[in-house]
Amino acid sequence: MAGVVSTGGTLGRKDFVPNVDATAVTRLRRAGAIVLGKTNLPEISMGFESSNLVYGRAKNPFDTNRTPGGSSGGEAAIIAAGGSPLGIGSDAGGSIRWPAHCCGIAGLKPTTGRIPRTGHWPPFGGVFSLVTQPGPMARSVTDLALALWILAGPDGHDPVVVPVRQPDHTRVSLGSLRIAFHSSNGVATPTDEIQDSVRRAAAALDGVAATVTEDCPEALRDAPGLHATIMGADGGQVARAILKEAGSPEMDPDLSARIALMASEPKSARELMDELARLEDYRRSMLLFMRNYDIILGPAAPVPAALHHHGYDGFPESGSYSHAYNLAGWPALVIRGGTSPEGLPLGIQIAAAPWREDLVLAVGMHLEESMGSFPGPDL
Repeated sequence: MAGVVSTGGTLGRKDFVPNVDATAVTRLRRAGAIVLGKTNLPEISMGFESSNLVYGRAKNPFDTNRTPGGSSGGEAAIIAAGGSPLGIGSDAGGSIRWPAHCCGIAGLKPTTGRIPRTGHWPPFGGVFSLVTQPGPMARSVTDLALALWILAGPDGHDPVVVPVRQPDHTRVSLGSLRIAFHSSNGVATPTDEIQDSVRRAAAALDGVAATVTEDCPEALRDAPGLHATIMGADGGQVARAILKEAGSPEMDPDLSARIALMASEPKSARELMDELARLEDYRRSMLLFMRNYDIILGPAAPVPAALHHHGYDGFPESGSYSHAYNLAGWPALVIRGGTSPEGLPLGIQIAAAPWREDLVLAVGMHLEESMGSFPGPDL
């Protein structure tokens, strides 16, 4: 944001002020948006908790002892708390959808290549381009749909963005949709309450959609290992180079822990090429599954918002529900589907094949209406 300190959560940029707006900011402002401010995130947007050495730790408005998620955790927290109606996050492994789940809001990761990343820091290139996409966050799917129309489309700068027409979600016939749902992906078993939330959502679609079938892509079992291997193939060297270029004298402990997890086994160039070939096989398998379905409905995560310092428990398996659709490059929407015994929000995830954001938005709107409202944080 021009004229506003934009730290990226790292000490080397604690006083950095850009002189131009990111494409997403420009488009929202031209549409009449009033920018209220910027929110907290993990250092260099790399983490499942939103903590850094510049501003400290963001807290979940439902329970301040717990994380709002990451990397777009501060954004999810302020929206859930009623401080803002709309925000922008970015998602390379669940960084919009995990916070949406933790804070009980709606978050959309669009198809890879739908929204320009121009102006995002750090810039995403190389293998990061395969999995990263900005997207809107809000308290309702209706607001996400409005924002997507404003944000989408080429800007003449981001080479990954594709000029694909955006279908109108209001023209989707729910009665024609074939829904597949699963309460577990066979990698990380969700809590009983999360599984019940998915089943309630499936029941709300039964009799409305053409078919509602319990089924799960076999490829989802490969998601956590494949995502971790590709993203950590460099042994953390890209992250360290970003920090060095920014002039940051030290690293937040959460970032250090993330790098250690993702980069425990650096890969050779040949090994990375093999993993990228596996990624193509993964995407092919997912597309073949969708010959029989239009929508996949499942958990957003296996557990509710974690206590601070426990965001990586069970990682990378715990991130498998979100990683699956970064790898596929598909649109995936998280909305609230239930409440845990502790009073924490529980998210459900709605995914579709590439460029079919209209389907996930239409299904999300129906579920929001049919499932009713949930209690907000006790502020």
